[in-house]
Amino acid sequence: MTTEAWRKGALRHEAVLRAVLGHGGADDGEARIRFYLAVTGGADDLPVAELAATACDVMALFGQKPAAEVAARLGMVQVRGGARARAAATAPATLRSPRGEQDVQVAARREPYARFFAVEEYDLSFRQFGGQPGPLVTRAVFISGDAVTVLPYDPVRDRVLVVEQFRSGPFGRGDANPWQLEAIAGRIDPGETPEQAARREAVEEAGLNLGALRQVAGYYPSPGICAEFLYSYVALCDLPDGSAGVFGVAGEAEDIRGHLIGFDDLMALVASGEVGNAPLILTALWLQRERGRLRAG
Repeated sequence: MTTEAWRKGALRHEAVLRAVLGHGGADDGEARIRFYLAVTGGADDLPVAELAATACDVMALFGQKPAAEVAARLGMVQVRGGARARAAATAPATLRSPRGEQDVQVAARREPYARFFAVEEYDLSFRQFGGQPGPLVTRAVFISGDAVTVLPYDPVRDRVLVVEQFRSGPFGRGDANPWQLEAIAGRIDPGETPEQAARREAVEEAGLNLGALRQVAGYYPSPGICAEFLYSYVALCDLPDGSAGVFGVAGEAEDIRGHLIGFDDLMALVASGEVGNAPLILTALWLQRERGRLRAG
């Protein structure tokens, strides 16, 4: 695709055009378009908001990394673009101070590590509570994209399905048993909604087709260092005996075993600490509160 053809086609996506061209002159604009096309091939099959956010992330690396290196990670960059598009929605600010883009000024952005995940470093200042700009500081952020967790719950049998798998985080910490009991979980793919991702992951990790989804919460598990945002759900479904097995996507080296357990057993595992990850603990406590209503319904 030529840069002229892309310009004509991109007119219907003005936000993408602005993200790619930035504020450079004509010569710089042509170079920016060539970089963008080399990374993406001009593909525009994502929602416009995700395309624009992805274009911002791609062009943030213009002049810093070769196009081929960025193209090799395009899938991850698009995952990040989807997260940025969802994050742009207005968030409640009833207790915390209302803030805008002008309250954070970025002097420099770097990406010292980028493979399956990425680390970004920012030199930035942010407006302090007294109203004045703060000093220039450097902050590192772990980038992994948005993800979902979903706990299948059978309100008739009063049981849930949890999955068990090896986790590198506990292993890296030195945990004596790095296999975790968790809710079904996975990243939101480009172009997916959180609900679609939850249903896809349930098929991949447990062979389940979920019924109605009940949202537990949307939250940052560790906002001091990580950009990951989680959408957690409880899914109503039928969980007869024999519905647990070993699943996972072979191409991703997944080896995931399901366990059918009663609700009381789930809460006992939370109390003992054998369930040791925040999404499942949070979801179990939500289910404890809402269980009576779900069973009655």
